Amino acid sequence: MNFHVTLNAMSGKRSKFRDYVELVGARYLEYRADMREMVEFLGEVAQICWKTLRGKGKIRWGDTFYYMDLCGAQALAIVTLICLLMGLIMGFQGAVILRTYGAELFIVDMVGFVILKEMGPLMVAMIATGRAGSAFAAEIGTMKVNEEVNALATMGIEPLRILVLPKLLAMLVTIPLLTVFGDICGILGGFVVGTGLMDIPPVAYYSRTVEVLTASTFMIGIVKSIVFAVIITLVGCIRGFQSSTDAQGVGRATTSSVVTSIFLIVIADAIMTILCYLLGY
Repeated sequence: MNFHVTLNAMSGKRSKFRDYVELVGARYLEYRADMREMVEFLGEVAQICWKTLRGKGKIRWGDTFYYMDLCGAQALAIVTLICLLMGLIMGFQGAVILRTYGAELFIVDMVGFVILKEMGPLMVAMIATGRAGSAFAAEIGTMKVNEEVNALATMGIEPLRILVLPKLLAMLVTIPLLTVFGDICGILGGFVVGTGLMDIPPVAYYSRTVEVLTASTFMIGIVKSIVFAVIITLVGCIRGFQSSTDAQGVGRATTSSVVTSIFLIVIADAIMTILCYLLGY
């Protein structure tokens, strides 16, 4: 009796372990297939861009300007508010520590460097992921449900040229511009804290800002914003193309585009930060 109970318990443990191994293997195969699709999609988009640069394809400027308005002008207010609040928060946090050591003026360095090199482009990318990336995935997923993507291919029109290229061009223009506005607002938030809470003269704050924030510091944030724009656009579009032809599939694709974009943005930001450190920037 006890022998059979022991055998059943051991077989149950083996079954659970086997199920766990099978689950890990299935997830690995899914991720590998997903990465392969992303690489193939990136290659197809690069090919479309190269053909366009060689004059073998037209750009739909009407769609491009529409997405520039959607991703840029309509996001300006929220970017301004978020980055201003981030500057205020960092100013308040820095004031607590710097005042202890009598180094109030160095709040300019802290807020300026963090906003320009890190928080400015990162916060703009997060906002763009929630607004633009999810919108791209939902739009293309809905078109796939309505079989509009198949209709484009049937008519001999490249879906990537119509659906991806205008979005990519719009994001490459608007995200760096939004980052510039975000940087200005973040520095302004630190300026409010420095002059209002820490009694730093406005002229001294401005002079220190001009002195320590160089063009290379500004360009690091711009380069990061360009990389983030490419990630957000491509991930949003590929998730839309991967959507299943039902309402739940569009919802899953939209959610997946946001989660994947944030994950890849953080990884790209970490890699670029390490490279900047190694290069001395």
